[in-house]
Amino acid sequence: MTHQITKIIFPAAGMGTRFLPATKATPKEMLTVVDKPMIQYGVEEALASGMDDIIMVTGRGKHAIEDHFDISAELEANLNQAGKSALYDKVSHVARMASMAYIRQKEAKGLGHAVLCAANWVGDEAFGVSLADELMISTKPVMQQLREGYERTGCSVVALARVAESDVHKYGIVDVDAEEDGLFKLNGMVEKPQPEDAPSNLALIGRYIFMPQLFDFLRKGKVGVGGEIQLTDAMNELAKVQPVYGMVVDAERFDAGNPLGFLIANATLGLRDKIYGEAFREELKKLL
Repeated sequence: MTHQITKIIFPAAGMGTRFLPATKATPKEMLTVVDKPMIQYGVEEALASGMDDIIMVTGRGKHAIEDHFDISAELEANLNQAGKSALYDKVSHVARMASMAYIRQKEAKGLGHAVLCAANWVGDEAFGVSLADELMISTKPVMQQLREGYERTGCSVVALARVAESDVHKYGIVDVDAEEDGLFKLNGMVEKPQPEDAPSNLALIGRYIFMPQLFDFLRKGKVGVGGEIQLTDAMNELAKVQPVYGMVVDAERFDAGNPLGFLIANATLGLRDKIYGEAFREELKKLL
C-alpha cells in the first residue's frame, strides 16, 4: 500500500549567479514570469497535486521568499480600502495558499545536500522535490503525473524529457530499460555527460517523488561533480537497492533558470495572458 504524499521540498538556496546583477539583492526564485514569481508557479503546481505540506530550503538573502508567502495585513487592508478587490484576492490567495516551513542550507554543498537538509521534516514518508526554475505548464500538473506513477508502482518516480544530443551536457541523463506502460526503469544516472558518454537522451527535469531511503545515501555525504553532494549520485545508489522509475511527462517546459529560457518563458506566457497578451503582441510586431 502506497503512502499518501503531502510533503514536498523546494530547494531554493542557490545564489542565482547566472542572473547577476538582478539577483544581487533579489532571490532568483522571486524573479517574475509575467505577473508572479517563478517559485509561485511551482507551489501552485504542488498544491494542485495534493502536496500542501511545503518546505523551502533557503540560504542567505532569501527572506523575500518567506515574505512573499506570508500575510501582509497592511497591504491587504490598503487594497481593501481602495476597492481593489481583484488585487486583494491575488495577494491574499498567495499568503493563504499553503502552510510552509523554512530551513536554512548554511553551506553551498549542492542540490543533494539541500534535499538532505529537510530530512528531519520529511521523516519516514515518500516525498516530492520541485526545482522552481524549471517552469512546467500542463493540463495535468506534473507532480500529479508523478504521483500517479508512484501510486501504480509504490516506488520513486522522476520526471524526464527528451533533449537534443547537443544539450545532454546540461542535464542529469538516465540509463533506462525499455519503456513499459509509460514508465522506464532506471539503471543509473550520469550528471552532465558529454554526448559521447551519455547513456540516452532522457534528461532529469527537476520534478521528483522519492522514497525516504534516498536520505540514507545522501547522509553518506559522497562528494561528486563540482565538489558538491549530487542528488543523482544518491539516486544511483537508491536504484541499486529498490526500483526507481522515470516518466516522460506531458508538459510544456521552460528552463527559466537561465536568462534566455527566462525570457522565452516571459514572452510565451505573456503572449497568452488574458489581460496583456493582445497588447503585448502588437508591441512585439513593432520590434520585429
